[in-house]
Amino acid sequence: MNNYFAESELIINSDGSIFHLHLRPEQMADKIILVGDPGRVDRVASHFDTKECEVNNREFRSVTGIYKGKRITAQSTGIGCDNIDIVLNEMDALANIDFKTRTAKPKLKSLTFVRVGTCGGLQPNTPTGTYVASVKSIGFDGLINFYANRDKHCDVALEKAFKEHVGWKDTMGNPYVAPADKTLLDQIAANDMVRGYTVACGGFFGPQGRQLRVPLADPDLNKKIESFEYDGLRITNFEMESSAVAGLANLMGHKALTCCMVIANRLEKQVNSNYKNSIDDLIVKVLDRI
Repeated sequence: MNNYFAESELIINSDGSIFHLHLRPEQMADKIILVGDPGRVDRVASHFDTKECEVNNREFRSVTGIYKGKRITAQSTGIGCDNIDIVLNEMDALANIDFKTRTAKPKLKSLTFVRVGTCGGLQPNTPTGTYVASVKSIGFDGLINFYANRDKHCDVALEKAFKEHVGWKDTMGNPYVAPADKTLLDQIAANDMVRGYTVACGGFFGPQGRQLRVPLADPDLNKKIESFEYDGLRITNFEMESSAVAGLANLMGHKALTCCMVIANRLEKQVNSNYKNSIDDLIVKVLDRI
């Protein structure tokens, strides 16, 4: 692999910061909490004892500070796995590429990523308000398929079983299954979060089985997803980022986990649109355990 990264591949701003995030290497902690909403970064950072820096660009907001002696960066990603591709690649570059020589550092650093988000519950045991930890994420987005060695870091057997169960259409692309880091899962989820498989969708409407004016390619897909079981676990929830977080972290040698609060139960057709205050309890759990 080429160890020199050209200007077109690794874009560094004139102030020495990475292109999209506008962070400089010294501004990022090794423990990172990812949130979709830029406004949620301030909710995470409101618990910090001290703040070192605040950086903003587009949907990307970063605050690095100290929480109970731990240095943590709260980072917004925006919505979707395409944004996760930007955030994790740029954060890996901040940690593991020398910006002066544009070469990989001889000793690579392993970062810890915990995504704290919201999701839709798919099972009777995931009503609104439930905290769900994603043991493995089934990515409908296809992102990890563009990287080498994806089979080495994905659960190919689960992929095959899932596609057979739902009668997956090839025209929808190839789903992949990315596991969370087992040690981090036990550390963060402990004994008070529901564990299960998560489907990370490439959209909020059609890919999650919502039909407005445009018909769905497979109107029964959600029912088949809900009934899927493998190795004693079911698919507990829908969201839009967990597969890319886990998949890229695995490829890069980082640790990652997604924890979400259920704000809608698709099975019971219930939704809590006033979730923003109650998610603070999940944020504090993650801050304490990361």
